Amino acid sequence: MMDFQEFDTDLEDWNALRASTPIAGLLIGNGASRAVWEDFAYDSLFENARTVEEKPLSQSELSVFDALQTRSFEQVLGALKTTSRVNKALAVSSAAPRNRYYAIKEALINTVHAVHIPWRLVQPASLSQINQELRRYRTVFTSNYDLLNYWAIQHDAQGIDDLFQGADPSFDIGQTASQQTRVLYLHGGLHLVRNQDGTARKLGSTEGTLLGNFAINNTLKTLDDVPLFVSEGPVADKLKTIRSSDYLSFCYQQLLNHSDALCIFGHDLGPQDSHLVQAIRQSEVQTLAISIHPRSKAFIQNQKRRYTQLFEGMEVTLRFFDSKSHALGAPALSVPVER
Repeated sequence: MMDFQEFDTDLEDWNALRASTPIAGLLIGNGASRAVWEDFAYDSLFENARTVEEKPLSQSELSVFDALQTRSFEQVLGALKTTSRVNKALAVSSAAPRNRYYAIKEALINTVHAVHIPWRLVQPASLSQINQELRRYRTVFTSNYDLLNYWAIQHDAQGIDDLFQGADPSFDIGQTASQQTRVLYLHGGLHLVRNQDGTARKLGSTEGTLLGNFAINNTLKTLDDVPLFVSEGPVADKLKTIRSSDYLSFCYQQLLNHSDALCIFGHDLGPQDSHLVQAIRQSEVQTLAISIHPRSKAFIQNQKRRYTQLFEGMEVTLRFFDSKSHALGAPALSVPVER
């Protein structure tokens, strides 16, 4: 293994790297979202929900997370939904789990709205730029659950396939072949929900109202719309959620099976995402092009060393490039955060 001092501070230009090496896969991390909206730089959605200004998680709601030993909203909401249905079938009061369900979902909604870029601030030119970049790959993997990629795809969906089909767009494990660019949400997304039978569907909405629709928490409705996304928590919890969904399992398996060169953009691949590292290590990827934000020479060296350690032992070529030279990291994408 190379010593820290042996790592130089040079970063390739993305366009030159792409010209010399065909890259058919893209893995997008939170850095891509932060390039547009810095408030996406939160450490924990769960911690934000404890302190969000409008109706944070109460001790009663926190006790449900503790009882289930998880910080995953998807797991907690799913468990409460099941409990409410079972209680109703047994003629036991379902009011308590139902009320906790809506309270936790409301805290989640308020937290998402507190950190998410408002639709009115999204620039059409930025969506077009993101859209054009995504369609340059055969497969796009993203672990982000915000709406930026969704909005970019809706900007011009021709030639891009998210594998949700039909009048009420749903995922069918038997219909996954596509000649178009496939966009796979490894950790789900705000635009996806889990049906009662565990299958996944995409919410029908226009670009400008989807984030607003996520705020709908009408207690007169059914409990069907559990958001499908893997928010945080230990890797074991993330894998549990992934394995419980045919859609998420399929996306993860596609990363495991990836054999083309892969660009990793804006992804820290920290301990919380070690399952993604393991998937890449088990794949047949031979070239990894990894973005690094050139904060300082020491930072560049440290990042090169860290990524080299993550993929040590693999028969893979690592190429490091300047994130700002990539279309998803262009400084022009940045929108000032309102305070």
